[in-house]
Amino acid sequence: MTLALGLGFAGSPKTLPEGASIAGMDVGGLSTREAIASLERRYEALKTTPAVFTAGPRQYRIRPNELILEVDWAAAVETAHRQGDGFAPVRGFRRLGARFFGADVTPRARVSTAALAYELDVFSRRIDRPQRSASIRLRGLQPEIARGATGRTLDREATARLIVASLVSLDRDPEALPVQISQPEVTAEELGPALAQVRTAVSGPVRLTLGPTRWRLPRWRIAKMLQLPRNGETTLALGGPGANAFFRRFRSVVDHPPIDARFVVLPTDRVQVRPAQPGRQLDVEAARRAIFAAALSPTDRTASLVAELAQPERSTHEARAMRISGRVAGYTTYYGGEPNRIHNVQLVARLIDGALIAPGTTFSFNSTTGERSPDRGFREAPVIINGELQNGIGGGVCQVSTTVFNAAYEAGLPIETRTNHALYISHYPQGRDATVNYPDIDLKFRNDTGGWLLVRTFVGASALTVTLYGTPQNRRVETETAPLEVTGPPGVKRVPDPRIWVGTKIVDDSGEPSRKTSVVRRVYAPNGNLLSEDTWSSWYRSEPEVVRYGTKPRPKEPPPPPDKPKRPPAPPPTPPAPSPPPPTTPTPQPPPR
Repeated sequence: MTLALGLGFAGSPKTLPEGASIAGMDVGGLSTREAIASLERRYEALKTTPAVFTAGPRQYRIRPNELILEVDWAAAVETAHRQGDGFAPVRGFRRLGARFFGADVTPRARVSTAALAYELDVFSRRIDRPQRSASIRLRGLQPEIARGATGRTLDREATARLIVASLVSLDRDPEALPVQISQPEVTAEELGPALAQVRTAVSGPVRLTLGPTRWRLPRWRIAKMLQLPRNGETTLALGGPGANAFFRRFRSVVDHPPIDARFVVLPTDRVQVRPAQPGRQLDVEAARRAIFAAALSPTDRTASLVAELAQPERSTHEARAMRISGRVAGYTTYYGGEPNRIHNVQLVARLIDGALIAPGTTFSFNSTTGERSPDRGFREAPVIINGELQNGIGGGVCQVSTTVFNAAYEAGLPIETRTNHALYISHYPQGRDATVNYPDIDLKFRNDTGGWLLVRTFVGASALTVTLYGTPQNRRVETETAPLEVTGPPGVKRVPDPRIWVGTKIVDDSGEPSRKTSVVRRVYAPNGNLLSEDTWSSWYRSEPEVVRYGTKPRPKEPPPPPDKPKRPPAPPPTPPAPSPPPPTTPTPQPPPR
């Protein structure tokens, strides 16, 4: 019986089983060739007919020819044929299942990935919407709840499969896009307690107290300081930009920074200690808690604030223990030049002013001043670079380092690092200049006085004074300076100048020879004992004579004019003809008597 049933529905192996469909089109009973041709004709007729996709009330349309590059109908027909193929009894049972249960095949298609991604982006922009939790907002001073909303998210992978399947389908029934719905994290009902707190907080002012001082915090200010529940939060807080701005302004009124004990130099060069002063600093977190508690109270709306004493870093006792009582030594140099150089001198002098040197420690000029860079205010001015005077950042700083060196020199302090300038500078004391360059060339000296040293700089319109204060040592310093000896003539630097004639020379700078000198310093204690003897040698490069020579060609002289032909000599002049004698006038005779 079963075998007979299978044989009865076996049909011809050359046709597709009854009930088979491809892309929604019935192809049962057709041969594979007929099915392919029929499918291609039907799809060709629908290539410009859009498929419709829905998401709620919205509809989106896409034409197959916008995305589909090719459809493999032959493979789909082969798949449908295999579903009803086999030996006669087996084929019959397979076809019987296809007739009653259906066997639709979706063909494979080649798709423009860029176009598909574009359509998915369009759908996402129009459909996606994040869920919005309920929140509290203020309209003026009236709090209200902004209800939440569900969110929507397009399932892009499922949508991509749906789009391709719908575009190769041979029917045009609308398809609903796969959209996931998300519920809000916080509902309006969950914000009920926080809403009541907001109403209480803005119901009246809050009074602040700090010792005998009182302030009044109005309702509108409290409203700005509240951090209302939003983005899934359910609790009220005092914070956010409004509260931070309030505490910044309030601290500028309440806080007083501590003042360290300072050293004041009197006109007599004696040093007094100005006592330190403690400061006051508001405990912001305690104030935040106190104000919030007062705002949430319907009856006790007073917040007691707490301020802590801020101790100075250097107390009066510590300053006096440093034994800085008078002048140890000092030195003055004079400066001038362009405004940028003067600016740099004054800037770096301020950086070392007030430096403190502990007993036994070394003062470093570079460590004290730091890098001399434009972002720290240094400007471009003349400076010696590689033995030549050029413009560079920080020109003029060596004026200060030379003055500091000479102050330490006169104090009899041990000089650990000192470098002379590459070129000789006549307005510095001979052999006692000191150049620096951050970070490799430094000036260092050691404090061997047994007490602290204070560096003070006094900058005038054209003079710089560096003075070291501490416990006066009363050392005697003797200096022996060797003559400035010439070690070589200046070179010649020839500079072509196209503005002057060939053969012309102009000397712009006569140059300077290379030189050397040395300085011997002897330091004596008050009792006359020699404490130290040091020698500093200085070698200075030559500065070349700068000669400009002309490269401008001279104009060519015009050729002499050609010789003119000689004229024949003029004939001798003809002597003039003799003039005829004048006519003789007869002398009248007297009449006869």
